[in-house]
Amino acid sequence: MSSSLVTHRRFGPMFWTQFSGAFNDNFFKNALVILVVFKIAGALPDDAAVVFGLGKDAFAPLAGAVFILPFFLFSALGGQLADKYEKSDLIRKIKLAEIFIMLLGGFALVFAQVELLLLVLFLMGTQSTFFGPVKYGILPQLLDEEDLVGGNALVETATYLAILGGTIFGGVLVNLYWGEAPVGLWIVAVGVVIIAILGRAVAGRVPECEPTDPSLELQLDPFRPTWQIIRITMQKRPVWLSILGITWFWGFGASFLSLFPKYTKDVLGGDETIATLFLAVFSVGIGVGSMLCERFSRHRLELGLVPIGSFGMSFFTLVLFVVGQPWAVDPDALLSLVGFLSRPMGWVILLALLGIAASGGLYIVPLYTMIQQRSEDSERSRVIAGNNIINSAFMVVANLALVALLTQLSVTQIFAVLAVFNVLVAVYVYTVVPEFLLRFMAWMLSNVLYDVKLVGIEHLPRDTRAVMAGNHVSFVDWLVVMGAVQRPIRFVMYAGFAKGFVGWLAKQAKVIPIVGRKEDPALLERAMDQISLELQGDWVVGIFPEGRITDTGEMYPFRKGIEEIVERDPAPVVPFAINGLWGSVFSRAPGSSFPRGFRSPVTITLGPALPPEQVTAEAVQERVKALWTAGERK
Repeated sequence: MSSSLVTHRRFGPMFWTQFSGAFNDNFFKNALVILVVFKIAGALPDDAAVVFGLGKDAFAPLAGAVFILPFFLFSALGGQLADKYEKSDLIRKIKLAEIFIMLLGGFALVFAQVELLLLVLFLMGTQSTFFGPVKYGILPQLLDEEDLVGGNALVETATYLAILGGTIFGGVLVNLYWGEAPVGLWIVAVGVVIIAILGRAVAGRVPECEPTDPSLELQLDPFRPTWQIIRITMQKRPVWLSILGITWFWGFGASFLSLFPKYTKDVLGGDETIATLFLAVFSVGIGVGSMLCERFSRHRLELGLVPIGSFGMSFFTLVLFVVGQPWAVDPDALLSLVGFLSRPMGWVILLALLGIAASGGLYIVPLYTMIQQRSEDSERSRVIAGNNIINSAFMVVANLALVALLTQLSVTQIFAVLAVFNVLVAVYVYTVVPEFLLRFMAWMLSNVLYDVKLVGIEHLPRDTRAVMAGNHVSFVDWLVVMGAVQRPIRFVMYAGFAKGFVGWLAKQAKVIPIVGRKEDPALLERAMDQISLELQGDWVVGIFPEGRITDTGEMYPFRKGIEEIVERDPAPVVPFAINGLWGSVFSRAPGSSFPRGFRSPVTITLGPALPPEQVTAEAVQERVKALWTAGERK
């Protein structure tokens, strides 16, 4: 991942603003829980009423419910505000409110006002509710498209590291004493205010962005706009299913975080330091997966990583189930962190947790990016708000389901249930939206089976129509090129190949089937009409003008169809050459192998575009052949 984004003049201030907010939320929230459960409530009899008639055991879930409640009440309004008004101004106002909230929170901490602390927690949840749609909604306005995946990866990484840091510091510092004086309370109280002030100072440097829907009429009723926002999120099926995928991830992750204490004590016989280590590994793993996602995706939305992430989440969760209870537990002598790390199975458990979290990073970053890219500009923040509403609702349901499961199953058995349900969710999403599997196959070909190098991508227009024309070496040329080139391409394929599984893949990729004029004039005319529609819509159309796959390794003469395409809809023709696929099992080379050795090098070279008035079959072939010959010499 490019670290330059953190200091980017447009993205950098937003990055540090959201990091400070996430850190402060967890810094205060964990200090609050530790204070009440282990200090105030712990000093009272077990049956004492400490908060609204509830005992100390109810405080932690009560605190979680109070923090989540605003997401149900105010997410719709937050999404409307983020779409209607200029986002950097909203950010500054939200961060200013954080200062006053933390001043009130610091007072409540020092003077141990439990009910007031819960009010502060509600206000913190409210502030986070309004900040979420602005945070994700502003990223596409601050970053170029090629940096959006990296920006989302950095945000996810920073969020989890902030959660980890805030949780640890809040729990440690609130317990500090100077003699009999609880100095930890003062440190936390002053610390949250200082962090809020720093966050507001950095927020002042977030650049202004044009409001996306200034004519939007605000609806203050929390119920009707909430339903309207959910309907907006459902309008585009890929966006809706991405939201469901993210929602499942948050429920999946929340289940692990809830199970860590019980897993540590009951299954491993460990003390609280091991549970803290698990939280640290989980947070770092999310960051590692997010950074790997940015690297593997080559700075673009790569949906092919989502199936890899979901498979990894299930696989590593099953590892924990198989490990089970790795050693005998002594309830009278809890295992220390050093004792845990001295056992080989302890490292297996840590690697499994790291694998689950890293897989989660690969899974969630493309989904967030997809929501941002495929939502309408005027509705993006409301879609993010809808995502937050659905996430929050499911996390509540997931926690209730987890409570029910714990009455019937062991922790390790629940791991197996989570793994199986994760597979079922994945199968459903990938069946309904086959684009995920298509991109997965294209990515595997371009990044695992082959080592594809893309040269000259600057010659392909970023946003306008173009025709890509290249040599035809193998049956997977279109998939390999699709996996390497950033822009979506509508390939033209001989209809005789588009059958069975290949036909299903081609249909998902919106491949245009075509035949010769003598074979089926009507189908040919439909294909030419579809090519015209794609070009008029400013898409890239990919063709192999030879009209056949080479069986000699040499290029066949280019046919005149390319001239007809460009004459009908003038578009620049970008020549490209494929080197390295000849001789693989997917080619027609005698004695071909699979492929020719693992990670065989493949080069896709794009040349300068020919303007439409210069396009002839001979001219395009001459350009392609020059690129191909130069590639063979390397």
